[in-house]
Amino acid sequence: MPAKSLVEEHGLLWTPPPIESLEDTGLSQGFVTNLVLKVLYLRGQVTGHEIAHQLRLPFQTVLLPIMEFIKREQMCEVKGSGGLGPGAYHYLIAEKGIARAREQMERSSYTAAAPVPWDKYIEAIKVQGRHRLRVNQRLMRQSFTQLVLEERVFERIGPAVNSGKSIFLYGPPGNGKTTIAETIGQMMLRHDMYIPYAVEADGQIIKVYDEINHVAVTESKELPTSNLLSGARLDPRWIRIHRPVIMVGGELTMDGLELKFDHVNKYYEAPFQMKANGGMFLIDDFGRQQIRPRDLLNRWIVPMEKNVDFLSLHTGRKLEVPFALLIVFSTNLPPRDLVDEAFLRRIRHKIEVESPSFESYREIFQRVCEQRKIPYDEQAVRYLLQEYYVKKNRKLRANHPRDLMDQIGDISNYLGVQPRLTKDLLDRAAEAYFVDL
Repeated sequence: MPAKSLVEEHGLLWTPPPIESLEDTGLSQGFVTNLVLKVLYLRGQVTGHEIAHQLRLPFQTVLLPIMEFIKREQMCEVKGSGGLGPGAYHYLIAEKGIARAREQMERSSYTAAAPVPWDKYIEAIKVQGRHRLRVNQRLMRQSFTQLVLEERVFERIGPAVNSGKSIFLYGPPGNGKTTIAETIGQMMLRHDMYIPYAVEADGQIIKVYDEINHVAVTESKELPTSNLLSGARLDPRWIRIHRPVIMVGGELTMDGLELKFDHVNKYYEAPFQMKANGGMFLIDDFGRQQIRPRDLLNRWIVPMEKNVDFLSLHTGRKLEVPFALLIVFSTNLPPRDLVDEAFLRRIRHKIEVESPSFESYREIFQRVCEQRKIPYDEQAVRYLLQEYYVKKNRKLRANHPRDLMDQIGDISNYLGVQPRLTKDLLDRAAEAYFVDL
């Protein structure tokens, strides 16, 4: 059998091409020179290898010619060496270099990983975005084993995930909509992709990698640093991450969906949906944001229908970016209060997560007891259902067993007794937990 490629062996659709020269970076000599001078200006005396690590650029093939140019132009000088080769030289910025660095700092103080050209980013996202999470009944059963769902709800989740488009989860609070979305996200995290630390568009830098929202693949899982065919190192300006799963709630504003310009450092932060490309974007508690639901929905109509989004630079230029993600809306508000027919038509899958049946409720209660090593008492749960649901005409919620057991734990701890499903403890827990609205 022929040897597998890196892409096939590691389940990836795309890997960054190796960098063998400045031309391979897609950046001009002047752009990289300015980045190097800003690093020298801010860090003082620094070695060539340290510059290469900060800018994520190969020293020998890319930065060495730049350092030679800077020296010739008397913008820096060498102050000794910490080892063998130019990479170990200690470089110190000169007066001429300070003047140019200060001028560039006024334009942008960005000195992290060198950006990737916009067109290369678009190409990579399009290739990797075509890979959708594919699930079947077996994988779904394994992934959702911790949840007790009505079968008709469960059977609708799998096709929605495979669509890779959009899902609208709605229904009463406390029945697991967020947990369903998080479980889908956990399945997403099993697959990896590459994103750049930053991209360059029209001379502007946009920071993409986010340490909070992106999970970098650990060193043990990293691909070998050599390309099996050419022996050249993969472009270090890209980082391998688990496919992103980004969740936002009531804190979401319209600004979070647009390029955010840092007026102090003078570069951009990518919006949530751009950071989520290739993965999943969950808008939880939809309808409780600081912006009107219809304004938020109108923002998504074109991206969901055309699979592209449009972002604006402060220079006035509009950028077209792929909208290659699974977007999930989760709400416990009535859909008629949030959306109209035109928007619902654009959402591929609408799933109502209903309240559990009595049978499902008892199964959930039993599982909670097993997790906490508390004996399950069927008669006690029947008493609870009769007294606090049937007689009170109260709706069942999937989160009630967990919350009531939390109450029993608190009360038992206070009384100095073992937590048990007794009539007394259930009464105390229910009276402390339920409120008649």
